[in-house]
Amino acid sequence: MNNTYQYSNATQWLFYAICAYFIMNGAQLWETVLMVPAWTATPPSSLIFFQKPYGLDFKLFWIVTHGIHELIFITALVFNWTIKKRRNLIVLVLAGHITIRVWTLLYFAPTIMEFQQLPYSDTIDVLLQEKAAQWRNLNYIRVAVFFALNFLLVSALKIKEKHNE
Repeated sequence: MNNTYQYSNATQWLFYAICAYFIMNGAQLWETVLMVPAWTATPPSSLIFFQKPYGLDFKLFWIVTHGIHELIFITALVFNWTIKKRRNLIVLVLAGHITIRVWTLLYFAPTIMEFQQLPYSDTIDVLLQEKAAQWRNLNYIRVAVFFALNFLLVSALKIKEKHNE
């Protein structure tokens, strides 16, 4: 007796894209809840997190994570292309995702790289603290949008696989 249901490639790849997004969301949540408050607390002294030889640098991690996620996401789009309602929703989520990624590349990445290059100091720098607080607060928004986009993508699973409707 066989009680298993075989999902289509379109649904399987959509599920993989959602899972990859949730893995990325989990890493974002971990970094945002644990790491960001620590290094943004009192710069420049809290920037010791970034100092060599044991300093944190998540650049390679995020490049690989986003790269894998986006390859899976695009594959899901290809497999769902003939399912019009799904395609439209996936394209909408992809457009939102790309917008946030561009914001990341234009603001978040360069700014954190600036912080990583600052030398450790016990002095108080109010302007640096304000800049770190702004980065942290905008990051909360960025991570929330990434989560919202993934939950929007989850809703695509409810769309039936009738082609060209």
